Amino acid sequence: MNKNTDVLVMIPGPTPVVDSIRAEMARPIQAFGDPRFVADYRKLIDDLGVMMHCNGQAFPLAGTGTLAMEMAIANNTKRGDNVLIVSNGFFGDRFIDICERKGLNVDVISAEWGDFVTPAQIEAKLNEKSYALMTVTHVDTATAVVAPIAEIGKVAAKHPETIYVVDGVAAEAAEYTNMEEMNIDVLFTASQKAFGVCSGMFIVWASQRSLERRKTLGTIPEYYVDYEKWLPVMNDTSKYFATPAINLVWAMNESVRIINEEGYEARCEHHSKNAAAMAKAFEAIGFKLLAKEGCRANTLSVLIYPEGVNDAQFRAAMLENGVVCAGALAQYAGKAFRLGHMGNTTKNEMIVALSAMERSLAACGVPVEMGKAVGTYLAEMAK
Repeated sequence: MNKNTDVLVMIPGPTPVVDSIRAEMARPIQAFGDPRFVADYRKLIDDLGVMMHCNGQAFPLAGTGTLAMEMAIANNTKRGDNVLIVSNGFFGDRFIDICERKGLNVDVISAEWGDFVTPAQIEAKLNEKSYALMTVTHVDTATAVVAPIAEIGKVAAKHPETIYVVDGVAAEAAEYTNMEEMNIDVLFTASQKAFGVCSGMFIVWASQRSLERRKTLGTIPEYYVDYEKWLPVMNDTSKYFATPAINLVWAMNESVRIINEEGYEARCEHHSKNAAAMAKAFEAIGFKLLAKEGCRANTLSVLIYPEGVNDAQFRAAMLENGVVCAGALAQYAGKAFRLGHMGNTTKNEMIVALSAMERSLAACGVPVEMGKAVGTYLAEMAK
């Protein structure tokens, strides 16, 4: 095993954390009522709302992306409601358990792994009955498939009774999203993916329509994730409900500064170009991408091994070569691996990962032309 502690983490999250964000994590703690922190939290809430064009409220809170999933469901549905889950993989399916535990009537449309459910399929389903809510995973980290959320939003606009929820955990800050343009009612993400911050914070963006839906529900059984508990704090950050993740607020502020400095749309375009170049590089050394062309995410890739490659041996070789990657899930476990390429990762880090892949293939006995993946990537990025 590689004894070097300076191992490049290239899993689909947490992603590498740059020095300026780490420095914010290392700041001496402040009281959550300190006027300096109160101002910092106010800035984060406001800047996140502007970034995603949210006409309601951004909620940056302590917790994981899964807690954000629960928040989205809790505040927009009541027991007995019909819910449509649009699933392009493992994490789309996670909504099923969350919804069934709440006593919701769940219908699921699933795509073959590597593809997405089409807007036409969704429209046909929405026309069958009245749904209180629909969930769509923007990027599923099990399949590296990106859903056409803008086109789905056009379908959702025809069904105003249905709250349109987008799981953006592995997408936001790398895949272009505009809540108002795309008719999205609830969007959420987590700090450790394309925002490039340590894990521990989630963000839920709730539109005015979602906030109004919450008001119709009265008292809900959920406590921590109730919009009504947090709205007083979001409106006046000097107020208290539960302890905020103070250092993560600072880290997220620095992440937002980095994103805004590059430009949100420019950052998404950069991710898109990088992902396309990485795909060419993967294919140049014999890997196949699980996601079909036309639905490949900017943020990660699921790579099917060339014939004869042992998953455990390959990923162990990657670690020896200084890079951590992730195993594939479900039916692709042992047949593929997952590589993240999002957030604040650099071109040099992509080169390190590709070089490690070449050497790891060689360690597994696969003939590989050293430098071919790296050269392909650099040539594509130069275009």
